Amino acid sequence: MSRDNNSGRPKKPRSSTRNNSDSSRASRPGNSSGSKPFKKSFPKAGEKNSDSRKSGSTSYQDRMDKKFGKTEQEPFITNPGEEKKPFAKSAPKRGGSRPNSFDTRDKYERGSLKYGRRPGSGDDRNQDGAKSFVQKRRLNKIEKDIHKDTIRLNKYIANSGICSRREADELITQGLVEVNGKVVTEMGYQVQKVDKVVFDGQNITPEKPVYVLLNKPKGYISTTKDDKARKTVMDLVANASPYRVFPVGRLDRSTTGVILLTNDGHMTKKLTHPSFDAKKIYHVTLDKKLTHEDMKLIAEGIRLDEGVAEVDQISFIEGKPKNEIGIEIHIGWNRVIRRIFQRLGYEVEALDRVMFAGLTKKNIKRGHWRILTELEVNNLKML
Repeated sequence: MSRDNNSGRPKKPRSSTRNNSDSSRASRPGNSSGSKPFKKSFPKAGEKNSDSRKSGSTSYQDRMDKKFGKTEQEPFITNPGEEKKPFAKSAPKRGGSRPNSFDTRDKYERGSLKYGRRPGSGDDRNQDGAKSFVQKRRLNKIEKDIHKDTIRLNKYIANSGICSRREADELITQGLVEVNGKVVTEMGYQVQKVDKVVFDGQNITPEKPVYVLLNKPKGYISTTKDDKARKTVMDLVANASPYRVFPVGRLDRSTTGVILLTNDGHMTKKLTHPSFDAKKIYHVTLDKKLTHEDMKLIAEGIRLDEGVAEVDQISFIEGKPKNEIGIEIHIGWNRVIRRIFQRLGYEVEALDRVMFAGLTKKNIKRGHWRILTELEVNNLKML
């Protein structure tokens, strides 16, 4: 026995308490192991846990393998010659996307995965305005109004093109509308199609205005009927509207380009009258090159049987031969473009109208049509 230097008392030998603690743990109730404590080992990465398989749950590593297994096994490589890089090692850039997102460059090389096609592939179904969802929805609204037996009086007046529904309600309350010879001031009054509605001394019809823009092909005439059984523009727009529409102005049988058809008589009269200054632009192809002297004469005005044919603008088309001319006019004389060049000794081989009253044939194939948007209709009314 050794003595403590400070107190002088003998030191007691140290005994290990580990065995005593183990024995105390074994003596506790509920612990069947007499010598070893209860300890659960966790599986390492890549090892399967037998206990989790029994309980029906999966480990964290199994869930990650299941989620990203296809991405790691089959990564997308834009260039086959490049070396495949593991997915987990690609660190995202600062402020960039998550590791499982692909580069925007891959998006344009692979094509748009959302729509199942490459960008700029030119899907005809999406470019065909005549068969688009918006066109069908507008036609469905018109057809629903046709199949109805009765219609509200304010909507009847609004469909005739006189005014809006709110303004029609004011006209009804003021007693300015007659139905079958009787003044009607009742709000929400239902009108039948056979009823006779008079406003301001004139009969009105409940047809809703329809505006159809057609890219006329060659070989069709711009009339509703033809005695010689020739093809007309009405054959091309037979399914465009349940109402009967009429062409605004005329194009020759051999002339192609944009033409408007509508059942709005007021709009037709407005666009065809020269005083409203409806601009028309033509692409003219001549049999020979046009000289600068003749172009100057056309710009000053060529005298025809009706008078002097005034031309707003005329110029060569950039990037085209000198026999292709762009000309803008507002007069609507019969075959005026052809007669202008014939007076100077030129023959028009092809004539295409590319714009009429601000409307172009953009995104409309030859022989196809589309319904005008509300914005385009409002622009026509503002002319």
